[in-house]
Amino acid sequence: MSEDTAGFGSAAMGNGELGAEDMPVVGIISQYVKDLSFENPNAPAIFQTQGQPRIDVQFNIAAQQVGDDVHEVVLKIDARSEIDGKVAFVVDLAYAGLFAVRNIPAEHLQPFMLAEAPRLIFPFARRVLADAVRDGGFPPLMLDPIDFGALYMQQAQGQIDGGGGTPVGHA
Repeated sequence: MSEDTAGFGSAAMGNGELGAEDMPVVGIISQYVKDLSFENPNAPAIFQTQGQPRIDVQFNIAAQQVGDDVHEVVLKIDARSEIDGKVAFVVDLAYAGLFAVRNIPAEHLQPFMLAEAPRLIFPFARRVLADAVRDGGFPPLMLDPIDFGALYMQQAQGQIDGGGGTPVGHA
């Protein structure tokens, strides 16, 4: 990994230039599968079913500080498929990223953690989910891209309006 990839190398920190120590710095330290569960409760009979699957996808985002200038963002995706009223598969994924964050104003930290960070790790979580479903004997579940920024703004507006907004996290 190059010095500035994680955001804390000397190139990213400006090598001591005037004002460089106050520059906002953000970088991905690591990303990983925190939890993965796949269930195929009606195999092998479900593979003989000819109906159209009904797929329900839910997601949630959690962020917490885990060290000095280090935050963990967890993107949780739960997908359930039913065919003719029988469960075809259930997959639960918690995909996380560790982010180095320094000199980010408090009012910008939450939008970064709940909108930008999930956007950065989503393509990798999407691949893990698709592979798990494919390895379970079904066609890969290819999730459409998610506009986490718009969802964050919608949720923030809902809180301003007194919580009357529509629920966020259902696809």
